[in-house]
Amino acid sequence: MKTSLIISLALTLILFGGCRQKAEKAEQKFVLSPTMEKSATFDFVKSGIVQDQLKLTGKVTYNEDKVVKIYPQVSGVVKEVRVGIGDHVEKGQVLAVINSTEMAVAENDLNTSRSNYDIALKSYNAIEDMYKGGIASEKEYTTAKGELEKASSELKKAISISNVLGGTNSADYYVKAPASGVIIEKHINPDMQIRTDFNDNLFVLSNLKDVWVMANVFESDISRVKEGCDARITTLSYPDQVTKGRVDKVYSILDPVSKVMKARIRLDNADYQLKPEMFAYITINYSENITRLEIPSKALIFDNSKYYVLVFKDKSNIEIREVSLYKSAGDITYIENGLKAGEKIILNNNLLIYDQLTD
Repeated sequence: MKTSLIISLALTLILFGGCRQKAEKAEQKFVLSPTMEKSATFDFVKSGIVQDQLKLTGKVTYNEDKVVKIYPQVSGVVKEVRVGIGDHVEKGQVLAVINSTEMAVAENDLNTSRSNYDIALKSYNAIEDMYKGGIASEKEYTTAKGELEKASSELKKAISISNVLGGTNSADYYVKAPASGVIIEKHINPDMQIRTDFNDNLFVLSNLKDVWVMANVFESDISRVKEGCDARITTLSYPDQVTKGRVDKVYSILDPVSKVMKARIRLDNADYQLKPEMFAYITINYSENITRLEIPSKALIFDNSKYYVLVFKDKSNIEIREVSLYKSAGDITYIENGLKAGEKIILNNNLLIYDQLTD
């Protein structure tokens, strides 16, 4: 009898102790500490048009609007070539020297024109004085004036030709850079015979301070890529460096061989880091014209094959909310249901807080 009483009393104490522990645990409530609250970051759920991403490949090319082709102005023999492919040149810099008889002829014509002008000017001045004094006839005055005008016209023409050819006062013609840039093609070598009807150019230069990235758009993706779409570009040479740009032209034709359409992104390249022909990875952001709730992707917590978000009401009222995703696009995730616009959510330290809430 005593044994049964003792056992019953022990069971009662155990049950009472367990209920008391449960009650104490129920009374305990998670409160965000001041330190954790200070280190946490927050954002608000908002509505936005769904943006998606399209991964493409392409390459860096020259800005064709800034490619300059340099052709010979005179015939002759190449005396000297001062630059090579890849060299950076400044406007007015001498690229090559051509020894040309045309330069000697142009210089001789200029000297002759100056001499003829001086003679015509002296003759005109003398006849003008005599005409005013009644010694020379009007016909003589008119003839002298016509000769001066003719000599002046020929001198202007000779000066213009000399300026075009460089005006070197020698038989050497200096090929100069018409703009600053980088030599990307060279079709001239010392001792080469040059003719003015030379079909090929001597040099091609391009200003690489801004370049184009040509993206390959497959036929199934054409409807997604439009002018104005934001783009992010990386290269094999600099995989961790992201360059931002925008699609500024979509070519409305497909390459007959590769069956892709080209989309162009113009990029600043002041440091000359991007080189033509570099392979490029392009991420295009495009709009789906659908509105959904959006949150930063880092607000998501993945646990037990489900996604959760911590909704912050106050430091002692944080709700674990299960959400359904519409889609993720990089740093932004679009929510199908589970949240409301305007709700405050936790971003930083959310996983640590989640663990404490579910412990």
